[in-house]
Amino acid sequence: MMLETDAVMNHVADVMIQELKLEDVTPETFDPDIDLVDEVGIDSMDLATVALVIQDEYGIRIDEDDYPKLTTVRLIAQYILNKKLS
Repeated sequence: MMLETDAVMNHVADVMIQELKLEDVTPETFDPDIDLVDEVGIDSMDLATVALVIQDEYGIRIDEDDYPKLTTVRLIAQYILNKKLS
């Protein structure tokens, strides 16, 4: 399970980097526990964009009510894995 979590975290980080055009960071160097809103400066529109990409790529539905909980790459990866298992 840990390997799968790491793979999903790397992929989510990659989506963040691509969609938000973050520079000087790679999926491997993206801190999975950094607060995306407070420390990276992602706003609700950015999060919605990332959520849409993740929904398409993983075939899951992310409820808008859940957006406020998705504050780190690790939490997003855990959310994806929980959705895939349910």
